[in-house]
Amino acid sequence: MTTITVFLPKKALEALRKRAEEEGRPPEEVASEAVLAQLNADDPATRAELHWELCEKYLREAKELLAKGDFVQASEKAWGAAAQAVKAVAAREGRALRGHRELHRFVASLVERLSDEELRRLWSAAGELHRNFYEAWLPPALVKGYVEDVVAFTARLREVERLNS
Repeated sequence: MTTITVFLPKKALEALRKRAEEEGRPPEEVASEAVLAQLNADDPATRAELHWELCEKYLREAKELLAKGDFVQASEKAWGAAAQAVKAVAAREGRALRGHRELHRFVASLVERLSDEELRRLWSAAGELHRNFYEAWLPPALVKGYVEDVVAFTARLREVERLNS
């Protein structure tokens, strides 16, 4: 995937941030999906690729933040990576997930379809990191371990997607 810099007037950037906040999604995801839709390039494979790219970006940022000792922000980036991985698998199936409820329901369906309780456990680690972003109570050792669980979760979902493609 190639990246470009997009310049937005202040009013458009504020509208993008507002929509992202309302939808509980990262601004990069909202902007990228809008571009895909505008260009009639929002097929399942392209949407999945977008979510995998965002997943990798957030994993890199989580690891960088861990190295800096910013465990709260690392927690949120790792959660974001896990959420993007789930969205990637759903996108490949032609589904768009919006909100936490849909993410959790889709993971539950994957656990059931695959008979994979480890997937459920790894997803729970991502949820703990998401809560830590708001509450900032996890010890650094747990944050580091949960981030590694998210790495394993995303790798497992990549394998699931590869097998289903």
